[in-house]
Amino acid sequence: MKQTATPLWIGCIADDFTGGSDAASFLRRAGLDTILINGDHLPDALPAPRPEALVVALKSRSVPASEAVSRSLQTARWLLAQGAQHLYFKYCSTFDSTPQGNIGPVTDALLELTGEPYTVLCPSLPVNGRTVENGILYVHGVPLAESPMKDHPVNPMRKSSLPELMAEQSAYPCTALTRSQLADPAALPQLGPHHTLVPPYTSDEDGEKIAERFGHLRLLTGGSGLLQHLGARYLRDRTGRTPGPAPAGSEALPRLLLSGSCSVMTQRQVAAYRSSGGAAVRIDPAKLLSGEQTEASLLDVIDDASGDLLLYSTAGAEEVAGYQSLGAKRISVLLEGLMGRLAVHGQQRGFRRIVVAGGETSGAVIQALGASIFRIGAEAAPGVPELWPVDRPGLCLILKSGNFGAKDFFLTAMR
Repeated sequence: MKQTATPLWIGCIADDFTGGSDAASFLRRAGLDTILINGDHLPDALPAPRPEALVVALKSRSVPASEAVSRSLQTARWLLAQGAQHLYFKYCSTFDSTPQGNIGPVTDALLELTGEPYTVLCPSLPVNGRTVENGILYVHGVPLAESPMKDHPVNPMRKSSLPELMAEQSAYPCTALTRSQLADPAALPQLGPHHTLVPPYTSDEDGEKIAERFGHLRLLTGGSGLLQHLGARYLRDRTGRTPGPAPAGSEALPRLLLSGSCSVMTQRQVAAYRSSGGAAVRIDPAKLLSGEQTEASLLDVIDDASGDLLLYSTAGAEEVAGYQSLGAKRISVLLEGLMGRLAVHGQQRGFRRIVVAGGETSGAVIQALGASIFRIGAEAAPGVPELWPVDRPGLCLILKSGNFGAKDFFLTAMR
């Protein structure tokens, strides 16, 4: 009897690598066989067995909007050519975009590509304190523009209203839905040729309602949380399956921890790890530039390690501000390249578990390692899965966005 190829139910376009791994983890949690691909290296064919969900991670969050649109459309067409039945544009749960940002333009372009009259904006991730009510995005109950995210070094978040943000970015209308409109299909506002809707989303129950109400659309957009509910809907309606048990975590071998994020949460995670007595070395960009600290000395630290090791450039706001005189772009390029080379050296010296904190740092590590296709394993934290490169048996990566994970993340990841 001829076997039917597994349908590719959803193709997800993520705007950075940690966002991609975040999305993939929630699809895997829903029970879908999921693959994550580095968007710089789209393969000619998918690895066997064929996945039910496919996430392509771009590096488009902070690039000019025209470039983000071009890369996102290229990826969307590739996903459709692979047979994707639905497209999902995944962006950060704090909608980190300036008035010149690219979330609106990319959403516009994907609406036009798919021909859908409307789609939803759902950045909510309740498990991490990101919620939406009446079109306002909250971070742990505080409006986004009043949260610590307002001073993000790349994308300062100075507005909390998603319709207001979209008005500055999108060519099409954006409307916040009330709870009665979410509950009643006949209560939608008058929709133009293309429209974005912002439903209330403060709990998993809301996510389930949104998936039921809008899961038929060929295009949806949001954070990672909605993907779990969309995946569960697919399993129930298309396959009759229910989510199986999560895959077991990897064994607790020594880890190389690389931290480039300067988020408040990552600062706490680094402090907790150091307070526990874990081996750690601070990477100081000023000392690197002066020659007081060298790449060779950091490589020696990896060579001499006898267990878990943390190398971190994570710093507080005052320290980061002090580096501005050295050139922010110069520092960023220096640290990203260095972190990538440290990861490669760590792998060569026998570290098979590498944990990375920070979106830009994670992208640099992936590029340096040359890994491009990953199967998704167990979660180290909500939205932070184990990534197993299909061509590197035994190597396991964990890549987290700066604000993800609890205070003890570095102490518990992969254990």
